[in-house]
Amino acid sequence: MLRRRAQVALAVLFAINLMNFVDRQILGAVGEDIRKQWQLSDTALGTLGTAFTLIYAVVGLPFGRLADKLRRTHILAGGVFAWSLLTAASGICTSFTQLFVVRLGVGLGEASCAPAAASLIGDLFPAHERSRALSIYMLGLPLGIAASFLAGGYIAKTWGWQAAFFLASAPGVLCSIAALALIHEPARGAAEAHDIGEVVRAGSPIRLVLSIPSMWPIVLSGALHNFNMYAIGSFIAPLLIRYHHVNIAEAGYYSMFVFGLSGIPGLIFGGMLADRLTRRWPGGRMTLSAMAFLVAAPLTYVAIDAPPSSPMGFAFPMTLGVAAMYVYYSTTYSTIQDLVEPSLRGMAMATYFFAMYLLGASLGPIVMGRLSDHYMLAAAAAAGVSATSGPALEAFKGDGLRRAMYVIPALNLLLTVCMLAAARMVPRDIEAVRQWMRESAERRDPAGSHASPLQTRSSLGMSSRS
Repeated sequence: MLRRRAQVALAVLFAINLMNFVDRQILGAVGEDIRKQWQLSDTALGTLGTAFTLIYAVVGLPFGRLADKLRRTHILAGGVFAWSLLTAASGICTSFTQLFVVRLGVGLGEASCAPAAASLIGDLFPAHERSRALSIYMLGLPLGIAASFLAGGYIAKTWGWQAAFFLASAPGVLCSIAALALIHEPARGAAEAHDIGEVVRAGSPIRLVLSIPSMWPIVLSGALHNFNMYAIGSFIAPLLIRYHHVNIAEAGYYSMFVFGLSGIPGLIFGGMLADRLTRRWPGGRMTLSAMAFLVAAPLTYVAIDAPPSSPMGFAFPMTLGVAAMYVYYSTTYSTIQDLVEPSLRGMAMATYFFAMYLLGASLGPIVMGRLSDHYMLAAAAAAGVSATSGPALEAFKGDGLRRAMYVIPALNLLLTVCMLAAARMVPRDIEAVRQWMRESAERRDPAGSHASPLQTRSSLGMSSRS
């Protein structure tokens, strides 16, 4: 019965995460039409993506704290309902400022999802199954992105970009109802080998998370990786339209495979292999992620270096490279769950997401947009075209964006080093928290305890929270 409940809950969490990324990525699918209609620069287009991620980063911390204290199903249901309504509101915006404000609201709603969902999965599945469970949950990411590009591009071409926002919002309301009706709130720590209930170490939750040495390279990796992923998500369709000369519907089809469906093998096989490696060595997940980034670097370089009007020359190696990049999610999210006690998981994920979005995802679209504008103006100047020439600059936007995207393979190489550093540190940190959990469980069951409670409290600190 408990196993069945866990599987049903995971299915609902997957659906919520899928809609999370449909509503998040729909802007990337129709952004080129918005840019042309409102005559925006790439920097302005990138700012719309940054608006979402900035608010997501800031409010994620209090939502993480709430996920450790309140019913997580209520947080999820309220969040998905709110962001779905605001996605629909995006379709009635008539100016850049209005859309900017509404996208802030979408980010506010979606910030409730990840800490609560990850914390629930941590209590629904034991450690040796978490990578696989989180991989299934994270399948909502590539499938949601694929759906947004496929449907968004087609709907924008047929009925206009506003209709894409309206249709993207509808399924979220059903997900909100399902969260309340089908997910049974598990007890915190229910899936752990050592029953410590809601015991948590004393001190500031954020400081506790950041006191774990391996969290630092993991947080840095989140910033670098999501800089890449959000830059790709914002500008892959514009690159295909401008440099490889396809229409918006065709750009949606290519993007669906390159940035969406490519994530399915990366997440599924990455999760399965990560769980196997973890049984042998706690640092195996991070090593696997490092190797995936090492593979992704040359593949993404070859894709970006493809000649103009060659969509397949770009799409094929980029699909393989992005598939390797998706392995990161299967390995990292489950590792964070293992690094802290159950009642600190919501805050651990929120702290990670705060840095990841503030330092990475929020910068990816706007920095890529600025680089694109810079290289576009440089190419125009080299051809003798003035920066004030207006429509004449459109001819240089494709190559400007392509040149900006060379930052992606460079960061993949840096991520390889980052994950190797984490692989060396993670085993020691996991063993430290497991030792603390063993001692805490023994204090709850004195008959089986051989540790000194006074000594343990003085060395580690503990408080009990109900």
